[in-house]
Amino acid sequence: MTITLCGGGNLGHVLAGYLSSQPGTTVSLLTSRPSAWSSSLEVSDSQGRIYRGSLQQISANPADVIPTAQIVLLCLPGYAFQSVMEAIAPYLSPSTWVGSVVSSTGFFFQAGRHLPPGQPLFGFQRVPFISRIAEYGHRAELKGYKDSLSVAVLPPTSESSESGAAMLSHFLSLFHVPVRRLDSIYQASLSNSNPLLHTSRLYTLWHNWQPGITYPDCPMFYSDWTLEASHLYLAMDDELQHLARILGLPPGSIPTVLDYYESTDAESLTAKLRSIQGFRGIPSPMRQTDAGWQPDLQSRYFHEDFPCGLRYPWQLARQHSLATPNIDKVYHWGMKMINSTQ
Repeated sequence: MTITLCGGGNLGHVLAGYLSSQPGTTVSLLTSRPSAWSSSLEVSDSQGRIYRGSLQQISANPADVIPTAQIVLLCLPGYAFQSVMEAIAPYLSPSTWVGSVVSSTGFFFQAGRHLPPGQPLFGFQRVPFISRIAEYGHRAELKGYKDSLSVAVLPPTSESSESGAAMLSHFLSLFHVPVRRLDSIYQASLSNSNPLLHTSRLYTLWHNWQPGITYPDCPMFYSDWTLEASHLYLAMDDELQHLARILGLPPGSIPTVLDYYESTDAESLTAKLRSIQGFRGIPSPMRQTDAGWQPDLQSRYFHEDFPCGLRYPWQLARQHSLATPNIDKVYHWGMKMINSTQ
């Protein structure tokens, strides 16, 4: 199996090392910083396992790494989809499967605009790993596995279904966990992961913030998670689940936040999020000034999770005349914060 990864962030590092360590797999990388990468990579997990692999080719030029790929994995934030898709589109084979493994929110919409008609597409419902860079281009930490993976596939023709089934079988052999095919792209695109998880926490941290206000310290994003954030997260999830029903998705096709985190209420959800090993040590997106700490409005938490994450369910709710007061409140606040820096 020949795979090309697009993007060299946290997940790109872990996937590069993990997948290239798998027998029979050849991995190349498309990155804007090829000179910073070693062809040999090491990925370690919390159980002491170490995955060592080698990249066949590392390049900033799509012509070098896209034409030979059987699968192209986009390990990119949503705001980068458009530019990367435009860059790789001329070099894609009609049989090459292209998909997003970071967040599929908005992926299928962007792909339809920028990739050739009929290009086989897939999108993961959630990332396969919790990942962190240890040394850029050389080492990474796999901080958490998923028990299973769920993937949406397009187009839904009989021919593509057969090749899609083969692709899912490849994912099973690569990730070594059960992989199921979702019934609808909405199940991958309507995510109650980062688009709701991150934005609810950001809102409860700083909805009263104004320029000039500083804080004495920088709280941990998850380890200091609050009950207020859990209540808002669950309220937004209720609205997302209502939208899913209006779109015709069967109950449970997008697991509720409580089901996914094996919780029963806001209190147990708060305890769960505070305790997840893979989430420990992650600070809130802030920058330190001489006067104290301030929100970092340039961080990916803002520029990814509002205009490229929460925007998609917000738009769909508007199109279907569905009232989503909590999603509206958080989305408009986040966009106001982003626009205040422009």
